[in-house]
Amino acid sequence: MTWLRFLLDRTAVLFLGVAAGAAIGYAFGTGNETKQAVSLAPESAPVATSQPVAPPPPTGTTTPPSTPATTATTRGEVVEPVPNAVPVDPPTNQLASTVSQGKPIHVGVFGDSFGDGVWSGLYKLLPRSDYRVDKFSQASTGFTRYRRLNLESHDDSQIDGQPLDIAVIAFGANDAQGVCDGGHCGTLMSDFWQKVIGGRVESYVNMLRRHGAAIYWVGLPVMRDASFDADALAMDQFYARLMQRLGVPYIDIRPLTVDGQGRYQAYYSDPGGSPKLLRAGDGIHMSMNGYMHVTKGLAARIQASVAAAKGKGDAGAPTP
Repeated sequence: MTWLRFLLDRTAVLFLGVAAGAAIGYAFGTGNETKQAVSLAPESAPVATSQPVAPPPPTGTTTPPSTPATTATTRGEVVEPVPNAVPVDPPTNQLASTVSQGKPIHVGVFGDSFGDGVWSGLYKLLPRSDYRVDKFSQASTGFTRYRRLNLESHDDSQIDGQPLDIAVIAFGANDAQGVCDGGHCGTLMSDFWQKVIGGRVESYVNMLRRHGAAIYWVGLPVMRDASFDADALAMDQFYARLMQRLGVPYIDIRPLTVDGQGRYQAYYSDPGGSPKLLRAGDGIHMSMNGYMHVTKGLAARIQASVAAAKGKGDAGAPTP
């Protein structure tokens, strides 16, 4: 009987292992299906199938032609942008009040897993003596997923009446799919999709404004997978137009993630010419250095605007 009980125990363990493996495979096996019917749209960002890890820094002697967005190196990496004049945004009443009281500026970062990275970049770049940078972002969320989580009501409750001086929004990678609302569905970038998502985003922005926040929207980077990148670019263009209509500064980070020919790159060149890892192995997210690379301009803009509100002029670039 002992051998029979042992066999049954091992069989049960094997069954549970197979069941768990099947569940995991189902969860991660949807892939990039944004062109499929809405009912089959993925519930997570597409997983790139090529190159599970970032390649080594590029080598060679060919210098690709430069573009206004970036300057190519002889190795073909992305490089640090040439500093331009930092925009200064007029302070909201909430920010002016915080400045007049000499309190730390409260910055909230809202978004999905990419928003997590934007938060980490700003947290490192903005001096903690003058700024409180809080993470309100949450992985696997998006404006197409309101049946799972209504972002507006959820994030409104997260703020919970706190004074909020600046809100940074970074959503998008999970929204490369169709959307359903009111018994109707539409594919990605269809008129129905743009109407529903545009309405949800506008209402979300208005919610943040009710908390007094000055708002910035951070776009998506170039993606390694060509099909997913086409979707990301379409969403970037849609959100840029929407933010212009809503009077929200749109932070375009796409030029900071391509080489001189507009191609995806896993590395960038720092001011000293050394290659640094820019992207995560999935071809979607950034490395820690990458998040600092793409948020450096936004951090400088926030500091310059706060300095202007204090009557001190342009504060210059943030200190890492």
